[in-house]
Amino acid sequence: MCEWCLKHGDGGKWYFNARNYQKELAEETNAVDHLNEILKVFDRSGVTPIYGMKFAGSGYKLQTPIIGRVVRRIINGVLHNEGPKRKHIGVDGHFGQVLPIEDASYIIENLAAEPLTLNYCVCRYMCRGEKEARCIIFGVMSEVADKITRYIPENVKRPMDREEATRYLESFSEEGLVSTVWFHPVPYITAICSCENPDCMGIRMRQDYDLDLLYKAEYVVQFNPDLCEGLKSCVSACQFGALSFSPTKNMVNVDLDKCYGCGNCRNVCQHNALTLVPRNDIKQVAGRY
Repeated sequence: MCEWCLKHGDGGKWYFNARNYQKELAEETNAVDHLNEILKVFDRSGVTPIYGMKFAGSGYKLQTPIIGRVVRRIINGVLHNEGPKRKHIGVDGHFGQVLPIEDASYIIENLAAEPLTLNYCVCRYMCRGEKEARCIIFGVMSEVADKITRYIPENVKRPMDREEATRYLESFSEEGLVSTVWFHPVPYITAICSCENPDCMGIRMRQDYDLDLLYKAEYVVQFNPDLCEGLKSCVSACQFGALSFSPTKNMVNVDLDKCYGCGNCRNVCQHNALTLVPRNDIKQVAGRY
């Protein structure tokens, strides 16, 4: 299990711990104050200074050998801040993890605090200027977001029941989107988003700058070459570049170091050549999230 499971999982996965969704925890973490502040500027967070630094245009700093290590350490410290003096601004205590659709559906069906609502994706709006409703938020985050109309999609029932929210989530998975679950602020869980590379800020910050805004799943894909028919549908389904196709072998190759364990490749494989197994069961990637 990842370090967040050990700290906030109560013996299991952190996102399966019912306490992390409870209103009592929201009160302990001052989640309402935190969310009220961050949601006011969340769709402008790429250009809004956080601790004197802007994400936009900062890539060159992160890519330099010495300055990059220092800046990365500072930003990761902010992302994972659990201290009592963390600020209700920016991204203090806000990060997430990839998870397969079955884990995401279980959360919506059994754990997510009501009310549940569907909201516009901030990342897509920042990247493309387009409003697409792909984020299912819950608990006090739904209550706060309801007051900020630019996050609210038209012609969508608010709030939703669990069955309706699960249908949305599964339809997003069928589109090939990646399910992610988010602390906001840690350890209070507020959202499951359906993400897409390169629009998702979490994916981009992790892949482009090695910032721990988004962790790999608790799983990794396992490939059975005897079942592969070389259809290549899994290669195009992977948003992380973990799969490639070998014409000479007429089968796919899997780069476990690049696999985020989302299960998208498995979902489209017609011959069950790809399955998900616990990440820590595979020595090559055990403990690497």
